[in-house]
Amino acid sequence: MYRDPSVFPDPDLLDLQRNARLHVSFGYGVHQCLGQPLARMELQVAYPALLRRIPTLALATEVEPIPFKHDGFVYGAYELPVTW
Repeated sequence: MYRDPSVFPDPDLLDLQRNARLHVSFGYGVHQCLGQPLARMELQVAYPALLRRIPTLALATEVEPIPFKHDGFVYGAYELPVTW
């Protein structure tokens, strides 16, 4: 899809400003990135290490006003205000 000339005018050009909202960074199914398990493992190590290092880390706001992404394949928060 991301090298499809009917979707992008010059699909082989590296354009970091390209609006490619529907990307699948780690792939899907048989085309899943081999690095995905490593990235997941790194996060399983990094988050507990961060919380041990900064034990007072907490949300700086209530959960309700945090804007969540619903416009693509990846779900998450647009921003996450924290304090410590």
